[in-house]
Amino acid sequence: MIHSLLLQVPATATSVVKAVTDTAHAAVQATAPPDKMSLLDLIMKGGVIMIPLGILSLITVFVIIERYLFIKKASRSGKNFLNSMRDVMNSNNLEAAKALCKNADNPQARMVAKGISKIGSPLKDIENSMENAGRVEVFALEKNLNILAIIAGIAPMFGFIGTILGVIKIFYNISLQDHISLGLIAGGLYEKMITSATGLSIGILSFIAYHWLNIMVTKTIQKMEIVSMDFMDMLYENQKKSA
Repeated sequence: MIHSLLLQVPATATSVVKAVTDTAHAAVQATAPPDKMSLLDLIMKGGVIMIPLGILSLITVFVIIERYLFIKKASRSGKNFLNSMRDVMNSNNLEAAKALCKNADNPQARMVAKGISKIGSPLKDIENSMENAGRVEVFALEKNLNILAIIAGIAPMFGFIGTILGVIKIFYNISLQDHISLGLIAGGLYEKMITSATGLSIGILSFIAYHWLNIMVTKTIQKMEIVSMDFMDMLYENQKKSA
């Protein structure tokens, strides 16, 4: 009988060790960090507030691309246009000058075309007419840029609203529990911070794009002013020659 008891002791010890090992392994698995989440998973955890933020991001990208391409095309003008215009103006070939402006198809050329259409009027009237045409072109260049400024202001606000609503929900859930769990607080909080991060990212992108595109517009306006002054100088010279 003693021999039987001696045989049972190792078996019992082995069972205890195995039970402890299994318990420790289960505890490690329970506390192990979850697998890495994809960007889509994080976005989905942001909640319903991610819908307006997604719409704002799409609008931001569309406006940036559309305005960049438009302003880039509008800024294309070189010395070749002015040199060619000087040649045709010196030869008093107004039809060739109009055709040159039409082929150029940019704000500078349209401004000059407006001035050509007023040739025969006093120079002051021609200059005023070109200035009015320039204002119209500037308005076209700045179109939709204010949308980026608005998004830069409201996107972070949407993000903060999403986070605040999430925090309210977290504390409401805590009030229904008998005990406070750190996992309950941290798990809900990191999910709701996603909206703040998204809103700030959209706002920063819109803010940078707004000022960057405005710099491009300013450079294009400067080119328009240079072309306008050079064209008026041509008219003054031709007037002196005719006199």
